[in-house]
Amino acid sequence: MSEQVLFKNRRADCRPASLADYRAGGGYEALEKAVRTMTPDEVIKQVMDSGLRGRGGAGFPAGRKWSFVHKDAPHPRYIQCNTDEMEPGTFKDRILVNTDPHLVIEGIVLAGYAVQADHGVFFIRPSYDADALLLERELEVAREAGLLGRNILGSDFSFDIDVHRSAGRYICGESSAQANAIMGKRPNPDKNSHMTDSGLWGLPTVVNNVETLASVPSILRNGVEWFKSLAASPSGDGTKLYSVSGEVAEPGCFELPNGTRLGDIVFGAAGGMLPGAEFKTCLPGGTSTSFVAREHLETPMDFDSMKKAGLSLGTGSVIVFDKNTCLVQATINILSYFARESCGWCTPCREGIPYMQHILERIEAGGAGERDVELLEQVPPAWSMPIAALPRARPCRFTACSNISAMRCVNTWTAGAARSRAETLSSPASGPPWTGTIRLPGTKTRTPKGGTADAQADH
Repeated sequence: MSEQVLFKNRRADCRPASLADYRAGGGYEALEKAVRTMTPDEVIKQVMDSGLRGRGGAGFPAGRKWSFVHKDAPHPRYIQCNTDEMEPGTFKDRILVNTDPHLVIEGIVLAGYAVQADHGVFFIRPSYDADALLLERELEVAREAGLLGRNILGSDFSFDIDVHRSAGRYICGESSAQANAIMGKRPNPDKNSHMTDSGLWGLPTVVNNVETLASVPSILRNGVEWFKSLAASPSGDGTKLYSVSGEVAEPGCFELPNGTRLGDIVFGAAGGMLPGAEFKTCLPGGTSTSFVAREHLETPMDFDSMKKAGLSLGTGSVIVFDKNTCLVQATINILSYFARESCGWCTPCREGIPYMQHILERIEAGGAGERDVELLEQVPPAWSMPIAALPRARPCRFTACSNISAMRCVNTWTAGAARSRAETLSSPASGPPWTGTIRLPGTKTRTPKGGTADAQADH
């Protein structure tokens, strides 16, 4: 068993750790050390030196983000803790909050001290109401103990936290859209401003994922070298929460050294495949990441190693598929979610995602032509380009996620050398019905209605 840092107080009976439980294991020692012996700049430097990267999907260095708040920036300043967790397949943050709420609270307060913020907002999805109530109760406990509110631990630093329940949309996971939601506005992303300059109510705001912030207390308490030593790969940092779902024997959320190999997560921590199931592929970091082939099971699950392999770590939430899964259907299901969750502000999302979904549905039903597959290859990359008339305009991360969803099918066809235009697809520009077979390695053959297939192939 690797060292448990974030899940140190995780109990078999699932009872959340109390303030007494947390303090018995060194809880709030980091906060006391920071406000009494460290300057805000020293806190930022230590977090930067640790290499801690954001755990919400983007992997941006946490300390570097904090350093963007200028010393002469106006007040009040805000910490925005993101626990929206609307990415399908992701549930690590809910378990973390329910396991050790004071670890989360201490991490938020430390971030507040580092940037000299005045207030924190804990943004949580509506279906996590039990966790929101838990956090509100423990925030009051922390206030009564002098760990939150005015003059924390007798220092000159004052900081408080409110819980904000989301109305419930995937787009609210994007930092600027989330800020708009908190302010009671329509949650459209704003890609032309920086949150550390102009976030909540136009004031400096630092946005971090809850797992990121929960990693901070142990860094200040135990040091940079200790934190780095926890990782399983040279490019990893500390430990990481990996959630695993799908066709595995023991789905769940596991704290493992950052950089643990994908295969060790699936076939070790998660107990391997269900009886009778055979591994086909998985999404390594939620639905905004790409299907990975079996050969990538040896890839370390950290940001740099995954990027080097042409993959994305995302949230580290692994969704496992067996050989009987139709990846076209799986992608249609994901795209239908993205189509529903789009804020509708930009044309690529509002019109394009349902369009891609419709193309895949035609392929699935057997009514597609060569042009349909070409569109799936050509259209999504074009959406990521700035609009010519508005050089600063660019789609938000949501569009990129939906593009990945559409392209993952195409990539699987081409990478598996299973897509032969000459043998399986008709090519006239008029686009007659396709009469071949989509061949996705490892799945059942799917021949269009009334069509023929020259060779056995998997769908």
